[in-house]
Amino acid sequence: MTLLKTQRDSEPDALETSMAMIASALSDPSRVSILCALMDGRAWTATELSAVAGVAASTTSGHLSRLLSNGLVICLTQGRHRYYSLAGHHIAGLLENLMGVSMHTHPAPPSSTPVYLRYARTCYDHLAGELAVNIYDFMLREKWLEADGVALTSVGKAHFEKLGAVLNSRPRRKPSCPCLDWSERRFHLGGDAGSALMTLFLQKEWITRTPGYREVNVTDSGRSAMFRLFNVKVI
Repeated sequence: MTLLKTQRDSEPDALETSMAMIASALSDPSRVSILCALMDGRAWTATELSAVAGVAASTTSGHLSRLLSNGLVICLTQGRHRYYSLAGHHIAGLLENLMGVSMHTHPAPPSSTPVYLRYARTCYDHLAGELAVNIYDFMLREKWLEADGVALTSVGKAHFEKLGAVLNSRPRRKPSCPCLDWSERRFHLGGDAGSALMTLFLQKEWITRTPGYREVNVTDSGRSAMFRLFNVKVI
């Protein structure tokens, strides 16, 4: 019996080709270092990213061009300066999930993530780490979130409003979503709700950010607030 090859069999599918190109763009350790640096949600210059990746400026330029062409980063021009940032929260989610998959390469590998990063860090525009996971668990227990985590309940919306966390009435992304925490291997709060919560924490000065890094520090007032509002004892 002779099998006839269809056009789909002989020509790569556009989606499959695009996926392969993205995977190729992520295959270089220096480019991964650049993307991880941009996970702090802020824009960086090529010079700053060059230092992070530990490569020459000319090499960094080539890496950024590759990331730009694949839609992983965007470039913002302000005066004579050019700044690079992740193309959006969807790219941050892709990277966070990739980190989680990478940690599953071997059964229960010991984590090499620094303790301070495991406890609290940024995941683009929302909070990640053990602290964020504990807050997410509290919200599930107290019915602030639907069981699948994809939306706030009426109770949750009321609590967000009472806290002063401003939700977007017409979010361009998911109102709420469970984001897999790559160091804890459990979920923390993503989506518009996750962003609103971290914005509130920063405005209230319950947390502070370390410039240029994903590290997040909880202030004394923040420790009190986390316990009072989410029954979370901050280390």
